[in-house]
Parts: sequence; structure tokens; C-alpha cells
Amino acid sequence: MNAFKLLFLIPISLFIIGSEPVKSSKKYNVLFIIADDLNCAIGAYGDSLAYTPNIDKLARKGVVFTNAHVQYPLCGPSRVSLMTGLYPDQTKSKQLRLYVRQTIPDVITLGQKLRMENYHSVRVGKIYHYHNPKDIGTAGHDDSYTWDRTVNPYGRDKFDQHKIQALKDNWNGSTLSWLEADGTDLEQTDGIGATETISYLDEFAKSGENFFLAYGLYRPHVPFVAPKAYFDLHEKTDFSIPESDDSFLQTIPKPAALSLRSKEEQINIESEKASYIKRAYYATTSFVDAQIGRVLTKLEETGLDKNTVVVFTSDHGFHLGEHGHWQKQTLFESATRVPLIIAGPGIENDIDNVNAPVELVDLYPTIMELLEIRSPKFLQGRSLKTFLEGSDEPIRTSSLTELQIITPIGMAQGYSIKTMRFRLNQWKFNNDISYELYDHKFDSAEMNNVSNHKDYARVLDSLVEMLNDKIFAAKRYPNGLGRQLKHAKPFKEPKKS
Repeated sequence: MNAFKLLFLIPISLFIIGSEPVKSSKKYNVLFIIADDLNCAIGAYGDSLAYTPNIDKLARKGVVFTNAHVQYPLCGPSRVSLMTGLYPDQTKSKQLRLYVRQTIPDVITLGQKLRMENYHSVRVGKIYHYHNPKDIGTAGHDDSYTWDRTVNPYGRDKFDQHKIQALKDNWNGSTLSWLEADGTDLEQTDGIGATETISYLDEFAKSGENFFLAYGLYRPHVPFVAPKAYFDLHEKTDFSIPESDDSFLQTIPKPAALSLRSKEEQINIESEKASYIKRAYYATTSFVDAQIGRVLTKLEETGLDKNTVVVFTSDHGFHLGEHGHWQKQTLFESATRVPLIIAGPGIENDIDNVNAPVELVDLYPTIMELLEIRSPKFLQGRSLKTFLEGSDEPIRTSSLTELQIITPIGMAQGYSIKTMRFRLNQWKFNNDISYELYDHKFDSAEMNNVSNHKDYARVLDSLVEMLNDKIFAAKRYPNGLGRQLKHAKPFKEPKKS
């Protein structure tokens, strides 16, 4: 990349960032914790198979959002979206291996905005996209302008990759794979990440600096790796897989069916092996919970909990055999729904769970309002502060998710909205438009597409109008964003000579 092109991608906003930290204990700090590929298989979300005491404890101290959805059920696009407060149609980032400034070079990211407000912005682990596990120990597709300091942990799970078992020999970060690891938590990448995050909490407790500390875990993303003790913890639990056959595929649009059968090795996995793989996911989630617990314990020990807002979430959900599918990249609830818990000073902890639909683009404006900082004009989300103060008045009627599916005969464009009761999916493929409609009052598993049922005709018409309005708004150019660059190409490693 020549010097001119490099200068072109430097955001205009950088020229006004101050570098001197300001010591202050009057303003709130932010501890942002994000897991990788974590669905709502958590005790606080009613999952009886889960062992997640630390996340459950955080939930009791804060507000649990039960109807939170990502804007794109794939790591890279989702993370760019939540860190910029923009929809994927506005970030122009819908693939892996894209740097945020390849498409929106002038954007002021969440951490960057807090740097401008004299917060110390720190990243430990995975916040933007990394190929997992390939990019562990590197900066991945990070945005250096977001942070003052960064840590790229590298643990035993990388050294022991030759021990990993998988559904196919030539496995990668998108293959179901697992390992009952030797050694301790502290040797694993996420354990090292927790230790580094704890070190920063000690530092900030002494310095009095205001901070935005982002701790990104690499698990429970495949390969499912955790010390053996976490597998033993779940040894006697029944990890049965939901029944699903291909007759369901005949009732949904072709792109939806393709999204469910995109990986041949993951179709019709033998039941005993499928049960073990699901157990491995839960074991890895318990390991993740333990690392989060270490960080939250240190937050309390330092007294920083009295002045720190904690935000916990994931980049998207994860299928565990539902609809005969594993992993993400669908428009079903399993892939779009994520845990979202917010706790800290001034946040009510004795209110009911929030069941109204919310989006991860809401996190940026929420943090801005909680810190009493004026939000950038381009933000598309809506602050969740009223929920945190005890209100049950919805801020929107639905949440929006997008997904593109590349097929052998062209690209299919999908959009989905989730309301309190319904999910509507719209697919555009080869100039045809088709729908899925699921009524969660009677069908929370989303197995009965009622889009063509006469009793739901008026509901369908209403939701289609709502969805199209959401799509139109999500495609509008955001005022104050700066440049939008289309057709950016993902980074590719040079071929070995």
C-alpha cells in the first residue's frame, strides 16, 4: 500500500484526539466483556444444562435483556457493527478479514470516542475480527485507532492444536472441533487474557484514570477447548440434540434451507458424537464463565465496581443442532439472539428482565448516555438507559438482522426482524422474494413457517411493512459518518513460494 493510499485511510477524527490522560474518579468507567460465539446457554437465561455461576451473579446485579439480537450473525460484520453503532448496510462490511477503515475510514469507533474524552482505552484479546484459532496471538483485524494499548494473549491451546479432534482431518476455525485440555485455566489464551485484564484493573485502581477496558474472549468459538475439569463438570448431563429432518427444508425458502445445510460434515452427525460436541460447547462456556468471574472478582476487590459499568455480550448466537444445523450464519433465533447483561452504578438490579427487542447497535449510544457524553451524530442505535432505570416501555417494535448467502447460482440477500412475539425473515434470490414467519407464542423453536397460512395474512402484511421500513432506514447514509467505500476486498495472505 503506497503512502497516498495509507494517508487516505487515516480517519479525519484522529487529528483532534488528545493523548494526555486525565485522572478522575467522578465519571463512570466501562468494563466491556464479549465472548465469541456464545448463545444464551446460560443459567441466567433459564438453561438448566448450563453451569455459569459468575455470569449468573452479574445478571442478579444488573439488567438482563432476553430479546437482544445482532445485526449480522457472523463475527467480523457483527463486531464492526457494534463498535461503530451502524448497520452492516452502512458499514459496508459484510465479510471476514475486513478492517473497519477499509470501508468507513472516518468513523469514530466506540473506543476511539472515549479516547477523545480522555478515557484510557485498552483491548485485551478479541474485539474486532480474528480468525479463531489461526490469528490468536496476533492483532487480527484490529483497529489501532480505537485503543491506547492492546494485548494479544497466546496460550497453551495454540501449542496443543495438534491434539485437537475434529469432524474432518483438514479442519479450520469453522469446523466443529474439540479438546479436553491438560493444564490449568491460567495457561489457556482466555485465562491469560483474564490475567492481563486483572492487571489493568489493578493499574487503574492505583492511577485513578478513567478507562474503557475491553476484554474479548476467544471461546466458546471452535475448537471447543477447556481444561478437563470443565468437561468432567458436565459429564452426567443429558446433552440430547433436537430432532430435525429434511422435510422441514421443504417448508422454507431455498436460501434459508441452504444456510442450514452449508457444511456437509455437520449434517446428520451420529447422535452420540453430536451429544459429546454439545457437551464440549457447554464445558467451554463454563470455562469462559470462570475467566469472567476472575475479572469481576478483581473489579470488586479494587473497589472499581462502585464506579464502573459492566457490559457483557457476544458477537452472535450459535446453533447446537437446532434445525439440523451447527454454528451460525442463519436468520433463526439460535444465530441472531445473544446474551446482553448491563450492571453497575445507577443501574437497577431489582427489576424484571427486559423482554423488549433491542439491538447491539444500541450499546454505543447507551454507553455514551451513561457516561454523559454527547453521541456522534452518525449513530443508529437507541440508548437503553431507560430500561436500566426500571422502565418497561419499548424503545423499538423490532430488531433487525441481515445475512447474505452465497450459493452456486448467485447471492441471496436475507433480512429478519424479531418482535416481542414474531420473527419475519425475507429472502431475495434470483429476483424472487419469499418469507418465513414464526409465531413464538406457539413455536419458539421456529419449526412451523406460517407465512402462507391464511390466519396470519394480516400479521404478515403488517410485519412486511415494518421490515421494509427498517431496511430502508438501515441503508440510509448516516449524517456525519464521512466516507463510505464500497467493494472493499478482504485481506488475503500471500501464497507461499
